[in-house]
Amino acid sequence: MREMPANQLNPRIKSVWRINDAIWIVVSFLCCFLPFAIIALVAPEEAWAGVVALIVAILFVALLVLCVVVLPPIRYARWRYELTPDYLDIARGIFWRKRFVIPFIRVQNTDTRQGPILRAFGLSSVTVATAAGEHEIPGLGIEEADVLRDRAAELARLAREDV
Repeated sequence: MREMPANQLNPRIKSVWRINDAIWIVVSFLCCFLPFAIIALVAPEEAWAGVVALIVAILFVALLVLCVVVLPPIRYARWRYELTPDYLDIARGIFWRKRFVIPFIRVQNTDTRQGPILRAFGLSSVTVATAAGEHEIPGLGIEEADVLRDRAAELARLAREDV
C-alpha cells in the first residue's frame, strides 16, 4: 500500500469545520424542533408533540457535541494531500476513507475558492477539476493555496505537452 501523502491542512480549518457544522446543525434543529414546540404550546393536550420536541433537543445536543468537539480533530488528522510532478494525491475520511490519485494529464482546471468563513480565518480551498469531477483541498493558507493552484496548473500543462 502506498504511504499517506505528506502535507496536512492548516490547523485553522478545524475552527472553520466547527462553525460550518454548528450552523447546519442549528438550522436543522430549528426546522425540526419549532413545529413540535409550537404544537406543544398551542395544544397542550397533544402531549406527544412535547415528547418529540424533547427528543429532537436531546439529539441536537448530542449531534452538536459530536460534530463540533469530537470529529474535527479526527477529520483534520485524516486529511492529507501531496503534489508530485506526475499526480495529486489526496487522502481523507474518518469512517469511509477515500484516496484519490489524480494524474495531471487528466486535469482540466485548477481553481481557488474562499467563502466568508474561510476568508475570516485567512484560508482558501484549491479545486482541481477533471472530466470525472472536482477534487477540493480545503483549508490552506491563502498564499499556499495560490502556489498550489499555480503549480498544479503548470504540471497539468506540462503533462499535456508531453503527450
